[in-house]
Amino acid sequence: MEKTLFSTSCPGRIGVSLPVCDVPETVIPAELARTGEIGLPQVTEGQVMRHFVRLSNKNYNIEKGIYPLGSCTMKYNPRLHEALARIPGLAAVHPLSPDRTVQGTLELMHALGTCLCEITGFSGVTLQPAAGAQGEFTGLMLIRSAHLAAGEPGRDKVLMPDSAHGTNPATSTMAGMKVVPVKSNDHGMVDVQDVKAKVGPDTAALMLTNPNTLGLFESDILEITDAVHRAGGLNYMDGANMNAMLGIARPGDMGFDVCHLNLHKTFSTPHGGGGPGSGPVCCNARLEPHLPNPVVVKNNDGYALSGKGNTSFGRLMAFHGNIGVLYRAYAYIMTLGAAGLREVTEGAVVNANYLKARLRGHYPVPFDNGPCMHEFVVGGPEMAGLGLKTLDVAKRLLDYGFHAPTVYFPLIVKEALMMEPTETETMESIDEFADALIAIAREAREKPHLLTDAPVNTPVLRLDEVKAAKELVVVEPREES
Repeated sequence: MEKTLFSTSCPGRIGVSLPVCDVPETVIPAELARTGEIGLPQVTEGQVMRHFVRLSNKNYNIEKGIYPLGSCTMKYNPRLHEALARIPGLAAVHPLSPDRTVQGTLELMHALGTCLCEITGFSGVTLQPAAGAQGEFTGLMLIRSAHLAAGEPGRDKVLMPDSAHGTNPATSTMAGMKVVPVKSNDHGMVDVQDVKAKVGPDTAALMLTNPNTLGLFESDILEITDAVHRAGGLNYMDGANMNAMLGIARPGDMGFDVCHLNLHKTFSTPHGGGGPGSGPVCCNARLEPHLPNPVVVKNNDGYALSGKGNTSFGRLMAFHGNIGVLYRAYAYIMTLGAAGLREVTEGAVVNANYLKARLRGHYPVPFDNGPCMHEFVVGGPEMAGLGLKTLDVAKRLLDYGFHAPTVYFPLIVKEALMMEPTETETMESIDEFADALIAIAREAREKPHLLTDAPVNTPVLRLDEVKAAKELVVVEPREES
């Protein structure tokens, strides 16, 4: 049995010696005072360090290897930007500080907003949203506010492709709107005729990801956004896949009215572990007056936080966004510059197409009508006859030392494996990952038990996932003494 801090506990053992208290002790009311032992393990500092380092070594992370998650860009976070975000004058700023005392931070926020507007082709921006999903909510609230201001409260339908991210329909519902599904055509793109058939006087917006979740650029995007505008609706772009368009294409030039950006994806800020994230929203002049309060403005006295007046849909967060993430994103943009951002996209697209070419012939590639963008999807229907599933492939990848790609999404591809190598991976790391997937495809034919038994060399073996979901165990079990 593996050692834990509780199993190695020894009575009287301590990790630190504190000096004798030289200030008056606070008297704790009897009803609040603990009457029994606290029950913490009694261990040395060395034991504590080894315990947590051992746990950290079990975790997979971007410093350990490739994170090939599709539709969830996971690329290396430059250490320089981590250091810059920790400069005391930035990291220690308080959100209630008077504007005159935080001019540097406000200037940085204003400059970042200007950069994001240039990158997306819009004029207005809010940095408040704390995640992409909250950015989606903000964008739809801007659209709802604009329709209400125009005297059209009946516009409450959101057209949405059947390949949309799962947060899209959830966010639409939270914003008080109803989802109208739009079909994909035989090429994996939005069916333009289906859009035209479903737009109408009750259309609030089209909510679309471009490139879509199959990693394909919507070639009819101008016709699609025009059809929505002709019906009086607005166009929202889910910016989750902006890593495929930096410096090359802008949502504002495609007929979109608003989009959010995932700074933790596109601009290489920390990602995962529950946050903090950041999902700024950029919009055009029509929606700009409805942005949440406050926004950073530049005036004769410098920079200030200012409200948008009665036209704003309100305040989104208690303060002004996850500022540490904003620092990192600005550093990323400034480090790379315009040419570097374009190179990011080019590298991401080349890497994805290279990996797709390596896997072609070993896994079926649906909608393989030409180059993909930054990501692609392979299917696993040929494994059905072997009694295997995509989940078995994902579990077997763990034995090869790789994090699995996104599985079973998008839903329009049976047994989907969705992957995105990102531009920060070298050809060597992509080849290693491709070799593992190709070996697993061979094992599926010759030794399928290797997949159904997997993983066999990880700290935790295959779980009963239904039971795990119903009976959550989120703390380390204690051993009775």
